[in-house]
Amino acid sequence: MTMTSGRRASAVADLLLTAIAAVSWAFLAMAGIAALGLHLLGADAAGSLGPMTAAVVVLAVGGSITPSGSVEAFGLTGAGAHTTIDIAPLGVSLTGALLLGWVFARSLRGAGPVVRGGELAARVGAVALLFLLLLGGLAWAGSSSVTIDGSGLGLGAPDPGSGRTRLEIPGLGDIGDIGGGLPERIAGLADAKASVGFSVRTGPSLLGGLVWVLAVLLITLLAARRAPLPRRLRAAHRGVRPAASALRAVLVLSVVAGLAAAVTAASGDGHPRRVAGAALLGAPNGVWLGLPLGLFVPLRGRASGSLLQMLPDPLDDLLRMGTDQSITVGRIADLEPLAWLLPVGCALLMLTAGVLTAARTPRGTAGPGAFAARCGLSLGAAVAVALPLLVLATRVKADASLSVLGIDAMGAGLELAGSVPLALLLGAVWGFGAGVAGALFACAVGVAGRRASPLAQGPSPHPDGRTYPDLAYRPGPYNPSAGYRPARDETNPYLRPPGEDPFSAPTQTSSSPLPPPRRSPRRPPQRPGYRYGSSPVPPPDDRPPPPLGGRR
Repeated sequence: MTMTSGRRASAVADLLLTAIAAVSWAFLAMAGIAALGLHLLGADAAGSLGPMTAAVVVLAVGGSITPSGSVEAFGLTGAGAHTTIDIAPLGVSLTGALLLGWVFARSLRGAGPVVRGGELAARVGAVALLFLLLLGGLAWAGSSSVTIDGSGLGLGAPDPGSGRTRLEIPGLGDIGDIGGGLPERIAGLADAKASVGFSVRTGPSLLGGLVWVLAVLLITLLAARRAPLPRRLRAAHRGVRPAASALRAVLVLSVVAGLAAAVTAASGDGHPRRVAGAALLGAPNGVWLGLPLGLFVPLRGRASGSLLQMLPDPLDDLLRMGTDQSITVGRIADLEPLAWLLPVGCALLMLTAGVLTAARTPRGTAGPGAFAARCGLSLGAAVAVALPLLVLATRVKADASLSVLGIDAMGAGLELAGSVPLALLLGAVWGFGAGVAGALFACAVGVAGRRASPLAQGPSPHPDGRTYPDLAYRPGPYNPSAGYRPARDETNPYLRPPGEDPFSAPTQTSSSPLPPPRRSPRRPPQRPGYRYGSSPVPPPDDRPPPPLGGRR
C-alpha cells in the first residue's frame, strides 16, 4: 500500500467515525430526553414506552405520525377516533441538534484553517446518510397502541337525584337520559375497550428528517466560529458567524431560563412530575412561541374542548370563544397587566445578542459609527432569518374527535400560528437596532472585538503591503528579533556593499613604535649522534651490564 492510499484510507476512516459519533450521540440524547419526559408525564402507564419514545423522536426531527383508534363491543364496530397532530417536541429537537452540531464542528478543526469543499460535502453526506438509516429504524419501531381509561374521559357522570348515569359531552353539555340507559352503556363501553394507535409515516418522516439534519448542519457551519470553511466562504468568518453564534447563544439561554421557571413552578404545583416532564419535552415550544409575540409579531389562534386546559392563563380565556382570534401583547395585557414584561424581556435578550455580536466581530481600524452599522446589518440579517423559522417551528395544530354510533361524542381542537412576513420584517428591524445599540455599548466599555476568533481576524491591513496574519510577522525561528543595538556598516561585514573585500577595512595606526617580537626559547643542546625527532625515546648513555654467568 502506497503512502497516498494509506492517507486516503485514514481520511475515510476519520469521516466514518465522525459521522457515527455525531449521529449516535444525538439519537441517544434525544431518546433519553423523550423517554424521561414521557415517564414523568405518566404516559408509560397507558402503553409501551419504547414505541412512544421512538414516535416522539421521529416527531422531533420533522417526522409525521398517524394516530387512529376504535371502540368495540358485542361484536360490533361502531366507534372510531380520528386525530391529527402537527407539533414538534422542541426540547428533544434542541438536545439532538446541539449534540450533533457540536461533534460535527469539533471534527472539522483537524482540517486546519481552511477545509476543502469536497471534504466538507463528503462529511455532510456521511452524517445525513447515517442519520436517515437510524431514522428509518425508528420509523419501523414507532408503532403501537395506547389504552385510554374511559372513566377519565368524563362521558358518564352519576345523577345525584336518580342515581343513574347522565351523558355529558364536552362542548355540548348534558344531553340527559336518552335511549333508556344509553349513557351507562356508552360509559361502560368506553371503559371496557378504548384504544388509540399510532404509526409513523415512513416516507414523509424520512423527507422531514433529511431537511432537519441538513438545516442543523447548515446552522452549525454558520454559527461555529472556530470551525474552518472553504476558501471561497472565508468572508463568513467576519460577516455572518459573529451574529449567528450570538443569536444561537441567546436562544439557548432563553430555554435555560424557561427550564428554571419550570423548576420553580413544579416546586409549588400539586403534580411536579408532570410539570417537569412537560418542560423537558416542550420548554422551547413555549419560550420560542413567546419570543416572536414579545417582539410584537401577532399570532392567530383558536381552541376548543379539553385542549383549552393545555393553554396557560390568560391565553385560555382569550381563545375560549372557539373562533379565530388575534393574539397580541396588548390583548393579553387587558386580561393580565404583567404581560407587558414580555416585550421588556425580549428587548433585553436582543440587546444581549447585539453586545455578543460586537464582542465577536473584529473591529480593526473602523470608528464606532461604522462598526455599529456593520454589526447592525449583520445581526439584522440573522434575526430576519431566525424569527420566521421560530414562527414555523412553534406552530401548533391538533384536532381530536371520537364518534360513537355516528354521534360526535368528543371534540377538541387547538391551533396557534404566527405571521411569517411580519416576523421577517420585524426581525430585520429589531436585529438592526439591537446590533447598533449593542455595538455602541461594547465600544463604550472597551469590549468591541475582544472575543473575535482567530479565523475572523483575517489578513491584517498594514500600510507596507503585508497580507499575512500578524502572527507571521512576530519574532520566531524564521524571523529573528531585532538586535539590542543598531548595526553599523563599518563593523558588520554582512552590511557592506557587494564586491568590497571584507579584509580591506581600515586598520588603526599609532605613532609609537611597535615592540619587538618575542623570541621563542632555545632548545637545549642534544647529545652527539642523536637527531631530534628520530626516535621517541633517546638511547641510554651507558651499555647495560652483561647477564650473570654469561659470556663477556
